[in-house]
Amino acid sequence: MVDERGLEDALIRSAAAGNVGAFSQLVRAYRLQVVRTAYGILGSVTEADDVAQEAFIKAWESLPDLRQRSTFRTWLFRITVNTAIDAVRRRRPEPPLDETMSGEYEAPEEATIRRDIRERVQAAIRDLPPAARATLILREYEQLSYREIAAVLEIPIGTVMSRLSYARQLLRERLTADDR
Repeated sequence: MVDERGLEDALIRSAAAGNVGAFSQLVRAYRLQVVRTAYGILGSVTEADDVAQEAFIKAWESLPDLRQRSTFRTWLFRITVNTAIDAVRRRRPEPPLDETMSGEYEAPEEATIRRDIRERVQAAIRDLPPAARATLILREYEQLSYREIAAVLEIPIGTVMSRLSYARQLLRERLTADDR
């Protein structure tokens, strides 16, 4: 029985040698995480899909140069975060898509309150500086450890901790100010 890490390593080696099928399997394995990370930074489904595609293209082109200093996952998140931050610098995010078509019945008042809260939190996250936003998204949405975030962003763990504290404080202030 081949362990998951061994299978991933074999896929990486094969993809680095030019095997498109192996890279396609890696894309399938990480696509949701990459899109979710990009969306968290950008606040736009359309831009997140574009950034994910761009990140995977960059990964494919750079795969032969991948060094085993970090895991493929960490390396791919670094590419994704950098690509998303570049996109933030180029354009303003669009409003989020309406997510009210869930299939489950929800009282209109509850749906309105839930949507309002979600929109307020997403707007507050979009207003964070890109570096703080990326750190917060990797921690809270992707559940990366401080060590993994430090590797993705290529910063010390202490900087990860201070950026998270800063991001959470800004969110708290923004959301509290909205309640007044």
